[in-house]
Amino acid sequence: MRLLFAGTPAAALPSLEALLESRHRVVAVLTRPDAPVGRGRRLTPSPVAEAALAADLEVLRPASPGDPAFLARLAELAPDCAPVVAYGALLPRAALDVPRHGWVNLHFSLLPAWRGAAPVQHAVRHGDEVTGATTFRLEEGLDTGPVYGVVTEAIRPRDTSGELLARLSGSGAQLLVATLDGIEAGTLVPVRQPPDGVTLAPKVSVADAAVDWLAPALAVDRLVRSTTPEPGAWTTFRGQRLGLGPVWPDDGRSDLAPGELAAGRAEVWVGTGGGAVRLGDVRAPGKRPMPAADWSRGVRLRPGERLGG
Repeated sequence: MRLLFAGTPAAALPSLEALLESRHRVVAVLTRPDAPVGRGRRLTPSPVAEAALAADLEVLRPASPGDPAFLARLAELAPDCAPVVAYGALLPRAALDVPRHGWVNLHFSLLPAWRGAAPVQHAVRHGDEVTGATTFRLEEGLDTGPVYGVVTEAIRPRDTSGELLARLSGSGAQLLVATLDGIEAGTLVPVRQPPDGVTLAPKVSVADAAVDWLAPALAVDRLVRSTTPEPGAWTTFRGQRLGLGPVWPDDGRSDLAPGELAAGRAEVWVGTGGGAVRLGDVRAPGKRPMPAADWSRGVRLRPGERLGG
């Protein structure tokens, strides 16, 4: 089949690579416009745009997928199907109707669970034990379309959202190719999602990644892992933001008040609303991450000092 591939972040790259190696033909790539990156705010192509240009593919970067010029070019390309992986914008009906086999989205959850922009982060934060990836036919609703296929993936006890997404990106890419093969062969018929079990996974903001030290240790651990690497968990210390790497919970430790710090020679503990957590790396403003014990010696912790407001 002739394909228009739509995607933006690095998580979409395994799918693009798998499609380029498949029997299908990628005729063009749709991605989000170049975005400012880094301290210099230099306009930078998306990871998918960079990969597509390296493969000599036509790259379409409309400000909106409803842009008339994009819709005209889409009609000229006349793709049989349009696979989508984390494109980052809702597609209008005028675009959805162009490919004869529609737009097939690869979503990193077991729908109808975790519909939305951040399914992996929400699955980790809420302590799910199993997640997966789903291919479904796009509709105008948010991840509501009928399902073609799924793969499952266990969430490991120490998984970060980045580690889990990397595994799902790989297994999901194979699912996407198999789905397109089945659509071309006429052997796959999408099945409507069940009405029960719907949960939403909105985008996780920087504010959402702030640690609440009144929460129990297990919840703090899940928050930190769910926001690693993006947007990055954080707290405050002496009025400045402090980035947090991994933490290790100890539900049985109860000698520290929420946010209270205790430093030993090789470790730093923080009290929570239930137990305590041991800090891994921390990142002070303008500095690289460092082991928490080294950080604590540098700042010369005072007895009773706390993290957070």
